[in-house]
Amino acid sequence: MRHSHGYRKLGRTSSHRKALLKNLSIALIKYKRIETTVMKAKELQSYIERLITKAKAGDFNAHRAIFAHLQHKEATYKLVTEVAQNYKDTKGGYTRIIKTRLRRGDAAPLAYIELV
Repeated sequence: MRHSHGYRKLGRTSSHRKALLKNLSIALIKYKRIETTVMKAKELQSYIERLITKAKAGDFNAHRAIFAHLQHKEATYKLVTEVAQNYKDTKGGYTRIIKTRLRRGDAAPLAYIELV
């Protein structure tokens, strides 16, 4: 039973899931909008919103904390200097999920996740 289970496993091992969320986050920061499955988008939403909240401080410690999660210099710099500064006076709700279609091969529900 799934009583108050804190996250979705997405059918992956913990290291694979961590790498997946890291790569999806980097793509979202780079392109501002990506298409993925609904479950991945919902899991990514909580992951990226925590990163944006940390990045809003804008100091050196924020850079280090974000880089520890992303391991990508350009994405870290862009998140702290550009993306997080747009949400300086916002207390959450940095992303939006828009359900789009069913994928043709396996009928998985797809959605766009974008930065608001």
